[in-house]
Amino acid sequence: MKNIRWQLIIILVTGFVIGILLISEQTGFNIARTVSSRGGTYTEALIGELQRLNPALDYYNSADRDVDSLIFSKLISYDENGLPQPELATDWGVSYDGLSYNFDINPDAVWHDGTPVTSADIAFTVDILRSDESVLPDDLKEFWNNVEVIPLGDKAIQFRLPESFAPFMDYLSFGILPSHLLGDLSYQEILNSSFNLEPVGSGPYQFERLITENGTIKGVVLSANSAYYGGEPLISQIVFMYYPDASSAYIAYSEGTVQGISKVSDDILADVLNNPDISVYSAIKPEVSIILLNLNNSKVKFLQDENVRKALLHSIDRRRMIDAVLSGQGVISNMPLIPSNWAYYDGIQEFDYDTQKAAQYFGEAGFVLNSSTEDAVLMNEDGTALKFELVHPDDAIHTAVAQAIQTDWKKIGVEVDLVAVPYDVLILDYLEPLTYQAALIDLNFERSPDPDPYPFWDQSQQSNGQNYAQWENSVVSEYLEEARVAVDLEERAKLYRNFQVVFQDELPALPLYYPVYNYAVDDGINGVRIGSFYDTSDRFYSILDWYLIVKTNNK
Repeated sequence: MKNIRWQLIIILVTGFVIGILLISEQTGFNIARTVSSRGGTYTEALIGELQRLNPALDYYNSADRDVDSLIFSKLISYDENGLPQPELATDWGVSYDGLSYNFDINPDAVWHDGTPVTSADIAFTVDILRSDESVLPDDLKEFWNNVEVIPLGDKAIQFRLPESFAPFMDYLSFGILPSHLLGDLSYQEILNSSFNLEPVGSGPYQFERLITENGTIKGVVLSANSAYYGGEPLISQIVFMYYPDASSAYIAYSEGTVQGISKVSDDILADVLNNPDISVYSAIKPEVSIILLNLNNSKVKFLQDENVRKALLHSIDRRRMIDAVLSGQGVISNMPLIPSNWAYYDGIQEFDYDTQKAAQYFGEAGFVLNSSTEDAVLMNEDGTALKFELVHPDDAIHTAVAQAIQTDWKKIGVEVDLVAVPYDVLILDYLEPLTYQAALIDLNFERSPDPDPYPFWDQSQQSNGQNYAQWENSVVSEYLEEARVAVDLEERAKLYRNFQVVFQDELPALPLYYPVYNYAVDDGINGVRIGSFYDTSDRFYSILDWYLIVKTNNK
């Protein structure tokens, strides 16, 4: 299990819709009151296009995942702290040795055609995921091929692992497929099945029809599932209309065609914020932008000094960079974990922008400015200049971030040469062969609620893993390895807290920021909340509680 994917979490920054209720004494005037109402239609502008409405086939299409999240049930979901919560599963237990996971299935769960949901459906879905022909990444297929799935009657199921692996629950948030409809089909037949355009799930909403125009799918209509085991949703119908970008989606909102926008990009953010009729909801994306430092590169041995690393981070004005490059849509990061997750240690201190403190750290490392001019360079007594190469993705955002960092470091006497390359080249030609000196990258934890930092920071991952920083700390590795197999959550939290304390003390890499995801919903829709956020579909966290506001006149 040690080579399987990583982690993550994510979370909040929760926006709130403010319903306006006019209250006054009885004066004989008509008073407008807002009340919740069952029924109505919510129409959302969904950025992207429909391919296949099938959770086993939507891995690379967020637009499909958004729709599928309402049609199909999962065994579990996650709360705002990244902890698993019941969905299709009502209860579960883990064996003392961490090898067996037993789940009870909701006895009231039925497919949209009325057929009961059983353990056979879950076992069938796993078989689809681990098929040799599956579209999933090879590591996920390998993972599931090492897991034994054992139905324990119609309403219970067991997963048995070859070795203890605490992040296992991470892998159980996949949508369940109906074996009674697809069980007799081969993978290729499922891939081309009409089911993908007329899906049958067991989630809170069921497929009603497609909206087409000149043979092109323009939208999809879902209707509330009155038999949903979690309770019937308040909104009777949800319509998704597809748009190529956020700008065209906002035009559709302005024209009254839609009531929500799935993603508010920077180019429309100002307009949306200035619109009094629509509310913007924000969440920290499951992603950390970070500068990796190659601690085992002989050309930049000075990076092995933690005083140099701390000085470099203190020299970056991250707040100004976020405001200038990301239009303020970022949150400063001090740790390669997502805040508000159960594993995040609140005692972590921020590395603030402080050039005096940076100069002090550089001095402790033996580096001082070689002159008093603007072009002064930090050098040590051996005549070694603090100069290195920073490779970064060649897109506009990463380039602007790299340039901002270069400017800040130049001010304090650090010379940095920027190298812009495509992201795949950065990984294949710089990170994997460990030829880089410093690299600006993003650690992406999408759909990975468990914080498991092992793949990036354990010393065993230096040669054949993703410990590209080459951080070698046996104590930290012991923490991470124990946390990977520990069954007790409190014990894991303690081990991850210890990891974070050491990480901040040694600072093997330089965390920069978490990007922010924004979406917008008309003020006529209430009950909207963001809980955990690991995927764009998590904006429907409270979908059962969404309702349309109806104004009534009372005397």
